[in-house]
Amino acid sequence: MRRITINNEVPDLGYLKLHAQEFFYQLSPGELTTIALDKSEGTLSSSGALAVNTGKFTGRSPKDRFIVKDKITENQVWWSDVNIPFAEDDFDRIYTKLRSYLKDKTLFVRDGSVCSEESYRLNVRTITETAYQNLFAHNLFLRPDGSEGENPEWTIIAAPGFKADPHKDGTRQQNFSIINFSQKIVLIGGTGYTGEIKKAMFSVLNFLLPSQRVLPMHCSANKGQQGDTAIFFGLSGTGKTTLSADPDRELIGDDEHGWGHHSIFNFEGGCYAKTAGLNPEKEPQIYQAIKAGALLENIGFVEGSNIPDFDDLSITENTRVSYPMDHIPGAAIPSTGSIPENIFVLTADAFGVLPPISKLSVAQARYHFLSGYTSKIAGTEVGINEPQSTFSACFGKAFLPLHPMKYAELLGKKITEHQVNIWLINTGWTGGPYGTGNRIKLSYTRNMIKAALEGKLDHSIYNADGVFGLMTPDHCPGVPSELLNPASTWSDPANYLEKAYHLAELFRENFKQYEEFADEDTRKAGPIERTMKVNA
Repeated sequence: MRRITINNEVPDLGYLKLHAQEFFYQLSPGELTTIALDKSEGTLSSSGALAVNTGKFTGRSPKDRFIVKDKITENQVWWSDVNIPFAEDDFDRIYTKLRSYLKDKTLFVRDGSVCSEESYRLNVRTITETAYQNLFAHNLFLRPDGSEGENPEWTIIAAPGFKADPHKDGTRQQNFSIINFSQKIVLIGGTGYTGEIKKAMFSVLNFLLPSQRVLPMHCSANKGQQGDTAIFFGLSGTGKTTLSADPDRELIGDDEHGWGHHSIFNFEGGCYAKTAGLNPEKEPQIYQAIKAGALLENIGFVEGSNIPDFDDLSITENTRVSYPMDHIPGAAIPSTGSIPENIFVLTADAFGVLPPISKLSVAQARYHFLSGYTSKIAGTEVGINEPQSTFSACFGKAFLPLHPMKYAELLGKKITEHQVNIWLINTGWTGGPYGTGNRIKLSYTRNMIKAALEGKLDHSIYNADGVFGLMTPDHCPGVPSELLNPASTWSDPANYLEKAYHLAELFRENFKQYEEFADEDTRKAGPIERTMKVNA
């Protein structure tokens, strides 16, 4: 094991006023795995990947994520139910208590960075109480290449064993994630769920980058052999990771990206994929990435063995794996691409009424980006046990420190300037709502995306949807034509229309909060007003 050293000297941690019984710095995945096993943090799976149980929290806790309200944030942050203000004095108090808790612990320290595009790179130091959290930081953040400076620009301290006192510390409950833009520190406590680490830095970048005319995006991205880049917007569970992991294209990244002046670039150095129902035939790249150095979270095992059982969701439906980009054969290194030619807006529609694919105008793209409709998939957040319809601005409302219009305006300018093709993809249900209909086959979705990328949908035979105003192709290679018209997949047309108009009304009701900020074209790009009641 190596003590924390840079150039044979202990780095200055004075800026943190942090002391511990022992520090370990930049340990390799193998070393971290060994320590995690020694400390009974997890089990070694048959693939060589470390498997851990993250404890009480197996998903993010959005209601316990705070931003310190100070001179930097007071007039810039969109204070809301997702950006909860935290007092400066409360931050100082809980930080002092956290340092006291850690002084007799062994801590793991890792220096890395975010933003593959060097022009926007930020150095990040992650200090964790557990070895497995440090392995996660190794996998998800960019690993040092020698260009990083000695001092980090941001520091994350994650201590799952430290629990706040809500009555004294200003938190809602014992767990918390607090971002301080003045001190450039993130404190995470009371939760072992590693996703809090990556999403804290995503929130930081969502605050910092728009001022540089860079659009931060909750999306995945890949590029073809000719260098053509595609972006996949969507919330967890809509298929961002699965659909971007294409053996015929280079993966740029699976979750967080920036759209700069000349490129698309990954914020991260790895992937954090869902493993529920993982199948080597349907998702071979993800399956093969689960090897030594990867970190499995909250999975089950085949009884009496250390063989992962990805159908065992007894702990949570939000089972996960993290791994570095180089675990994906043919991944783009560095993780950058050209300005996108196609953007796919993904939604998992639990009503079963949206078309599986439709082409959007620029105004419709802004409307659906602001709406961010999908159905929350079980397990991605605490308390979600079955799909629930939701609207999340910019497909990432929980991570937007600024008002959603800031991001929508930036998107509109970029897609107009570069004349990008925008497609709405429903990866959800067909033939009826959740519980009655069926999930659209992944193979069909892949064929639709392939056809769009190859220009095979550049024909003029499109049909106008009468409820949502969407243009759907009459035919698509490798997809049954009847599937392209959702109404034709329902046994009762009147039932379909009732559900469709119900969802349309939900869209309109949600969009009211943006009407005063949006231009006329965007306001008119939503569902068509219902003119008559459908007889059951």
